[in-house]
Amino acid sequence: MIKKKNLQKTNKAILQILEKHYGKTTTALKFGTRFQLLVSTILSAQSTDVQVNKITKDLFRGYPDPKSFLKLSLEELENKIRKIGLYRNKAKSILGACKTIVEEFNGKVPDTREGLMKLPGVGRKTANVVLSVGFNQNAFAVDTHVFRVANRLGLTNSKNPMESEIQLMEAVPEKKWKHTHHWLIWHGRKICKAQKPLCEICPLKAFCQYYKKRGDFITKKSNPTR
Repeated sequence: MIKKKNLQKTNKAILQILEKHYGKTTTALKFGTRFQLLVSTILSAQSTDVQVNKITKDLFRGYPDPKSFLKLSLEELENKIRKIGLYRNKAKSILGACKTIVEEFNGKVPDTREGLMKLPGVGRKTANVVLSVGFNQNAFAVDTHVFRVANRLGLTNSKNPMESEIQLMEAVPEKKWKHTHHWLIWHGRKICKAQKPLCEICPLKAFCQYYKKRGDFITKKSNPTR
């Protein structure tokens, strides 16, 4: 019981620091509608939000909704998103999602995880992003940044995104799920990078499990046993 209370206290301190530094952040994707958010999120897999925004700026101007997208052939859409990674698969998924939205959801993006995951190219992470950002629902999307940072901080001890999502929903109060998602992403982009994380300037290093292990390594390296 004492250990659990200590863990809760640590988690609370971590969230307070994250909120202090990233409290007003939101998604970097630029969109005007829930449908555009959906398309942007599909495009963002294994790509950067900056690159996605460059592509969607013109794309959404000419094709703002599912019906307009369906006027495009697969080859035409591929050409428009060619600078995005995995553009062929993404073009196929987007057109498939548009077709399903029009035929099964009266042209509107579904507002449930089950409905969203019926759309081609939409997995749990993408569905959670749309629910959280688009519909303001309490959902915890786990991308590569969230997965990495949460494990390093000790908020989770998971081997895959699904485990991470479950553990984060237990570690974080429900009302803060969608906010914490953004905080972890921005912390991962700015400081807790996949390669060469900036641990020395991290405001969370006092609580970070990764830093503690890394610190031990640095100490041993600088003071080898003779």
